[in-house]
Amino acid sequence: MSGHVAPKSMYVGVWLALLVGTGLTVLAAEVDLGALNNIVMLIIACTKAALVILFFMHVRWSTRLTWVVALSGFFWLLILFGLTMQDYETRGWVPGTKPSVDVSLPFAGR
Repeated sequence: MSGHVAPKSMYVGVWLALLVGTGLTVLAAEVDLGALNNIVMLIIACTKAALVILFFMHVRWSTRLTWVVALSGFFWLLILFGLTMQDYETRGWVPGTKPSVDVSLPFAGR
């Protein structure tokens, strides 16, 4: 069984794209975008993960079954993000579920 042989220049290009993505992540952390900070960082992280999966794990040249498995993993990740955000956004709707600790200044009293 012979696999696909990718040129080294492609790996260097993907590596440089990952470095740019890391720089964009640092830049997004420094800039105050309000509520969009987490969304921007998740988009950058998912793009970087897609590059790693497609090129370094050779999914781009794999069978359709491998594509289905890889995409189902991303779909499951989106489900988990959605459920986590739903849990986070609905805290405090039921009486007694609001955090009793002020989380804005974690070490202010010490």
